[in-house]
Amino acid sequence: MDSETRGKQLDAEILDGIFELLGRIVALAESMAQRLCVPSFFIKALHTLERPMAMKDLGKRMHCDPSFVTTVADMLEKRGLATREAHPGDRRVKNLVLTGDGLALKHRIASEMAARMPWSRALSQDEREQLLMLIRKMLTAQDLPGTATAGSPVSPAAADATPPAPAGEVDDTLSAAPAPVS
Repeated sequence: MDSETRGKQLDAEILDGIFELLGRIVALAESMAQRLCVPSFFIKALHTLERPMAMKDLGKRMHCDPSFVTTVADMLEKRGLATREAHPGDRRVKNLVLTGDGLALKHRIASEMAARMPWSRALSQDEREQLLMLIRKMLTAQDLPGTATAGSPVSPAAADATPPAPAGEVDDTLSAAPAPVS
């Protein structure tokens, strides 16, 4: 097999592997969301909110449109996981801020997700460091023509087809998960 043929075969195998890995990660997040009785996009929203963040910025980081961010914020507030606060420098801007319960749930989810990721089980620390370096290298590479960029919004339907659970229906599967505030 010549070098060009092997390169194409290798690229196809990498793509297959990445799709399989992404599928497993998405399935894990969806399973966790089901156990918590929350829409799966909560997992991404909680992960993304590492500090008070303008709702516009949250939309960009979640790759969704502003109306969907409003829906996410409403649902997080209804469950007592976040609040909206005026931005200190511009009262027209609303920051979404995780509450104590929201932070506790975020940390619980992050801890469980990290422990269940395949690289946590299959790779040594040196291999994980190398994987992280390669991921960062790929993420800083130029975007491919015709692909969505970090700021490209997606529709709410594309972001998650899972209907939201009624407020207050978080089960005890993750016993340390905070009880929602009504």
